[in-house]
Amino acid sequence: MQAQTGTGETLHIIVEAAADIVPGARWVGISMIEGRKVVAKAPTDPIAAKLDELQNELGDGPCLTALREHHTVHIEDMSTETRWPEFSRQAIALGAHSLLSFQLFVESENLGAMNLYGAQAGCFSEESFEVGAVVAQHAAVAMFGAAAANQFQSALASRDVIGQAKGILMQRNNVNGGQAFAMLTRASADTNIKLVDVARWLVAEHESGLQ
Repeated sequence: MQAQTGTGETLHIIVEAAADIVPGARWVGISMIEGRKVVAKAPTDPIAAKLDELQNELGDGPCLTALREHHTVHIEDMSTETRWPEFSRQAIALGAHSLLSFQLFVESENLGAMNLYGAQAGCFSEESFEVGAVVAQHAAVAMFGAAAANQFQSALASRDVIGQAKGILMQRNNVNGGQAFAMLTRASADTNIKLVDVARWLVAEHESGLQ
């Protein structure tokens, strides 16, 4: 997993591994926190995607509970589940009769939840819990590393484009670097547009004039 180049590739490796090695797992998906929403990512099957998205639509469900309460959630039999009746009813209609949901976290960083669905009731054993927990732990570390690398690359790209925009303003207006940066931040505040997006617009406008 650590050899993958980005979060997307890492997530696909995680779910495929979980489906292969966790006893009882038929479909696997990861629900990630993005702002105030929980978004389904890298499902092994459309059924996993639908079940992950369903919990977000309902605003409740086992993976959301795993995220909020920071523990593993197990549904042995959807037909007798009383905590999430609407989710369970729709899960059965899609062919999912059991579930394991592991929170993915690194220290205080809550990354999401890994959701494993079974095609029969009672298909998750003690071994499923043990193997699933190990996969979840390694997945969280790999995801954290991939996300950190992506953020670093994004920060470098933002720094570069802001530097280019400063250079354009310095040349156009005969000002120093600090003054050029102040012009960018003022434009960002006046237009309510992120500083890096203002810089990208200025660079694009400059480059279009060179053609």
